[in-house]
Amino acid sequence: MSLLTFLLPFLFAASIFANIDVDSNGYILYCPCMGRFGNQADHFLGSLAFAKALNRTLALPPWVEYRFGEPKSVQVPFLHYFELEPLSEFHRVISMEDFMENIAPKVWPLNERTSFCYMARGQGTDCNAKEGNPFGPFWDTFSVDFVQSEFYGPLNYDVHHQDMARKWNSRYPIQKSPVLAFTGAPASFPVQQENVGLHKYLKWSRRIVDRAVNFIRNVLPIGAFVGIHLRNGVDWTRACEHLEHSPNLFSAPQCLGYRNELGIASQEMCFPPHDLIAKQVKLAVKDYHAKSVFVSSDNDHLIPFLTKALKRMEVTVHKLANPEPHVDLAILGRANYFIGNCISSFTAFAKRERDVNGLPSGFWGFPPNRTGAAKQKHEEL
Repeated sequence: MSLLTFLLPFLFAASIFANIDVDSNGYILYCPCMGRFGNQADHFLGSLAFAKALNRTLALPPWVEYRFGEPKSVQVPFLHYFELEPLSEFHRVISMEDFMENIAPKVWPLNERTSFCYMARGQGTDCNAKEGNPFGPFWDTFSVDFVQSEFYGPLNYDVHHQDMARKWNSRYPIQKSPVLAFTGAPASFPVQQENVGLHKYLKWSRRIVDRAVNFIRNVLPIGAFVGIHLRNGVDWTRACEHLEHSPNLFSAPQCLGYRNELGIASQEMCFPPHDLIAKQVKLAVKDYHAKSVFVSSDNDHLIPFLTKALKRMEVTVHKLANPEPHVDLAILGRANYFIGNCISSFTAFAKRERDVNGLPSGFWGFPPNRTGAAKQKHEEL
């Protein structure tokens, strides 16, 4: 092999990065195409860990949202909900919008845009990265078309074991693949146990914080408040029917452990009856001397029911006049005590944020027969 042949890949890398404000270690892009916000947040934490392990800059993808009356998904810029600077304290990140406008034209030529997936997806023999919703609308937001597919199996995303980061970098060196664009998130769901702590780098944008604080100050009565999350829509009822065959359904590991070492999920935990909800809320209100209860829900906030149940305690029950999930989460993150759904990834987001800030939380129906906040506090001593 001649010296020139040996140096060609390195000369190529040097040329594409010369005099350009780009990361010479490459980039990672992905479509957060599974589920709604809670699932996407789990995937984001794993993707952040993956990018750091491979030492590539992560392009922060927009959040994929599904709005009533809209035929296709809507892509909301990542920075609409979260700050960039705190994430940069952990690893290099750039907004997807910034990457596509300023970096992609220089390092990701139109005729070299490859979609990465584990194996063929859908009909055909390639990744079909734009087939279906939200896949197509997501990449169309940035006018991205792929010219080829790359199957990376049997590699996986668990960079905490098996020397996986080295294997990725060996198979896809920067000279060959300056951009790794994944059909889906390079992460597992629910969030891998080793990546849970990365939530501390997710900080709400000023807009979200201001709305949450204004609600707490101007709507809730002065004093402590309990925040609760209720999942009770029709789709959730159907999901809970699968518990018998999927004891670690969705985000159940957040309270049951990743190997069910702390128990098995029950119907009460997934779809708690009204009497259980009232009992746990009353105990929490008593333990924290709360003056109000804030409710976040995907369907029925149970305001009349809870108002009646708490009438003798002179506690008021509230929700946002026009519920916005992200503001709900920011408010739940500030409650004196929080009760959520063990199976829900939405609850998991609130629980992780509260854990970061050392705030107490509980779950509906867990631990069995010991659902009082006071008992949990006693066990933590």
